[in-house]
Amino acid sequence: MPSFDVVSEANMVEVRNAVDQANKEIGTRFDFRGSDARVEQKEAELTVFADSEFQLNQVRDVLTNKMTKRKVDVRFLEESKIEKISGDKVKQIVTVKNGIQSDMAKKIVKLVKDNKLKVQASIQGETVRVTGNKKDDLQATMQMLREKVKDIPLEFNNFRN
Repeated sequence: MPSFDVVSEANMVEVRNAVDQANKEIGTRFDFRGSDARVEQKEAELTVFADSEFQLNQVRDVLTNKMTKRKVDVRFLEESKIEKISGDKVKQIVTVKNGIQSDMAKKIVKLVKDNKLKVQASIQGETVRVTGNKKDDLQATMQMLREKVKDIPLEFNNFRN
């Protein structure tokens, strides 16, 4: 039976490239000269450092611009609250989300069932597998999911005949 997987995964190579480019721009910008503004990455966790909340917002803007240019959807980024560290310096942890959360996966399965296409959807960990008898039904399901799911960026892979 033809099938495909619905996933939500950020390209971590492009995230690393965007962080490197953001740090390079921060290092050359006049308004950041002499400050401790930077972005550090540990796996799927980015830590944004700055001297003030205003600078922190500017660093985040630079980071999101670089992410957009590298075609990394900013909906993958989940920002925590701003923490004060020594003196006036602040930091913020930004998590790069991967995988479909269980409540969103249930919503996707419900959308597929409510759409009355001749396909079945099942949750498999952090992915949703959609199977059907015809490739056309699967393609119609992909199109419907692209239109109706706006909360998270979706990708379709592992397409099998």
